[in-house]
Amino acid sequence: MGAELVRPELAGPDDVVLAWEGRDVLAVRLPQLSDSLDRILAALERTHGMPLARLDRKEKQRVVRNLEARGAFAVRHGVETVAGALGVSRFTVYNYLNRENASKDG
Repeated sequence: MGAELVRPELAGPDDVVLAWEGRDVLAVRLPQLSDSLDRILAALERTHGMPLARLDRKEKQRVVRNLEARGAFAVRHGVETVAGALGVSRFTVYNYLNRENASKDG
């Protein structure tokens, strides 16, 4: 997940402080969601053994479905980031999403 452990006195407002027997012992700093999206895209490239832009259309659609299920498009600029990784336009990503949602409805 890419979290970082920090001393509790260094914890920021977004960090999760863990206590043991009433004493703060550790803080967990979670990565920004946009950083997580970059990690997910890099992992998908490793899984496919090539840049995502080189995948065929059907495989790109599968990647978009996978990313949607993982909440990638809830991230600010998520569509733009994914479109760049896939080598397609934002419009194409939206078409992939709409196609998937239409098939669920029908």
